[in-house]
Amino acid sequence: MSRKRPLLIGITGGIGSGKSTVAKIFGILGIPLYSADDRAKWLMSNDQALKVELIKSFGEETFQKDGNLNRSYLAQTVFADPEKVKTINGLVHPAVGKDFEKWAKAQNAPYVLKEAALLFESGSANALDYVINVSSPLKIRVARVLGRDPHRNEEQINQIINQQLPDEKKNELADFVIKNVDNKLLIPQVLKIHEKLIVEVDH
Repeated sequence: MSRKRPLLIGITGGIGSGKSTVAKIFGILGIPLYSADDRAKWLMSNDQALKVELIKSFGEETFQKDGNLNRSYLAQTVFADPEKVKTINGLVHPAVGKDFEKWAKAQNAPYVLKEAALLFESGSANALDYVINVSSPLKIRVARVLGRDPHRNEEQINQIINQQLPDEKKNELADFVIKNVDNKLLIPQVLKIHEKLIVEVDH
């Protein structure tokens, strides 16, 4: 009997944890990757029903005249307000969930990866078979983001971190933990999880 769908694996981690780097290693192994954060941005600009809801909630300024998302407006007025963050997440996460489901069914692989920063916070982890958390010390994470994102300062990074579950809690909730510290190699950790998931699929 053939499997109707691949195993659904989440990959998460706080900002600057290195989850995208880990996801790329899985990609080299031929595992399809769905980037929820990138896809959310695409859906916010292209899904007409979602656009209507966003304008209802946050006003016409949510989009620029060319129809693209007004990121600076959202950053200043929405993401600085915890209540508005809840509202936008309540609109975007379900749209991403449906989009991911449709995408996963079309993949021909033993398992697929959904990379998202807020897998546990959004409740979308509940629809997955397993979750991997990429864990990294706070100081290293902040330094990585400062080096990577010139438009962000330390205060803004800490603001984002405070909206995410602490690393310790994510480690407890996850089925697998990858430790991304300077002295611990990532590839052997990824290979170990990959082998376990392949065994799971074959049974």
